[in-house]
Amino acid sequence: MPLSSGPSRCMEAEAYRVTVTYGFEPRHAWEAVVSLLPGSTVAQALQESGIFQRFPGLDLNGAGLGIWGRKVSGKQQVRDGDRVEVYRPLRVDPKVARRERFRKQGARTAGLFARRRPGAKPGY
Repeated sequence: MPLSSGPSRCMEAEAYRVTVTYGFEPRHAWEAVVSLLPGSTVAQALQESGIFQRFPGLDLNGAGLGIWGRKVSGKQQVRDGDRVEVYRPLRVDPKVARRERFRKQGARTAGLFARRRPGAKPGY
């Protein structure tokens, strides 16, 4: 008499579905969905996605890697449903860009409470 009539789960390893995303230009992104075995790494996901063939000049030393917005290395293992992200290097330091915007706007028009409703209390 068989012990179970359902499908066997003991030796079957289900593949993980991982999305690899690269924003190659502002407001433009490339995405690929790959199937990987459990225990695969971010580097294997990148290799499997074909990103290096699609973008031959891509240098991962200047770019950052992340999973769902958290910085990781290429050795990090992926899980089912992860989104692996390849980040472009920054062209402008964010602090310098903010200073330049503030200088252009002026002190009166910048800040959280710059546009108050007429008759509103200060600070609201």
